[in-house]
Amino acid sequence: MIPHMNRGINIRGTKIAPALLIAPMAGLTHVAFRELAAEYGGYGLMFTEMCSAKALPSENPQVSAVFRWRAQELPHLICQIFGADPDQMARAAGRIESEGFFGVDINMGCSVAAICKQGAGAGLLKEPGRAAEVVSAVRNAVSIPVTVKFRTGWQDAPEPAVDLARRLAAAGADALTFHPRVAPDRRSRPPKWDYIRAVKQAVDIPVFGNGEVFSENDCLRMLADTGCDGVAIGRMALARPWIFAQWTQGFVPSAEIYPHCAHRMLDVLEKYYEPVNALRRYKKWLVYFAANFTYGHRFATLVKGAADIPAAHRAVDAFFQSDPARSRTPNMNLFR
Repeated sequence: MIPHMNRGINIRGTKIAPALLIAPMAGLTHVAFRELAAEYGGYGLMFTEMCSAKALPSENPQVSAVFRWRAQELPHLICQIFGADPDQMARAAGRIESEGFFGVDINMGCSVAAICKQGAGAGLLKEPGRAAEVVSAVRNAVSIPVTVKFRTGWQDAPEPAVDLARRLAAAGADALTFHPRVAPDRRSRPPKWDYIRAVKQAVDIPVFGNGEVFSENDCLRMLADTGCDGVAIGRMALARPWIFAQWTQGFVPSAEIYPHCAHRMLDVLEKYYEPVNALRRYKKWLVYFAANFTYGHRFATLVKGAADIPAAHRAVDAFFQSDPARSRTPNMNLFR
């Protein structure tokens, strides 16, 4: 257990404990995954998938693929939006506040070409002035916490990230989540945790570190080495949704948790999405979950071949019939 995590931190006057976040991941931190994670607990806040600021004001939560939630998670849920127009982002933030979310997060990290071409996501890193304008517009539009998730920038140096962090804090951001990789890097090189320290030293608002935290020791080391206030977990949250309870509440997972989790994810996906989309989302998540196993590629291949949800359940049963060997650390070939 990590005592520091359980002490919590304050974000705009609200105590968040533990200081562990489930980081936003497109196509993965949807309402179904969040329900699964909530059944284990142990986190401080969760994020939605990134939502288009342009579309969000007119989105219908009953049918939207990304802008949907459970009422009981709203006190611990931040809605992430992307866009480059300050007015659009402000209108989207207003809708988010009206629905009762804990806060709104501005995506400045997605480096997908289609997003960056709009000047959004990591595209905003190229225009620090515009990035600060977006934060200021959102801050002026709502009273709930405003957070930002961002990367190092488009050049591998800490100075641009430090400068941007100062601009974002001055514009009204209440907390930052920093992923210390350059924007085009899709995890081909290790994140530079030294840059997290530099960002933390530059601002007086909470900073969450993010990037390759795979174990409790990694979490402790990031906190100690960088001085960050908390940690945002992405891929390990997908692979082991119970990891927050394990680190903060002393939860001890048994071998049975793996098949149960694999089946349960199918069940919750089926509750929120029609079968074809549910299965598509399951297969995307399953790659991360399969990284828990020595022969995880076999698991992923079995599920990939499933034509429907009942077949996916059968594939899960077939894999666990042999009591598969588990890896202490995730299979990085699957985690990429």
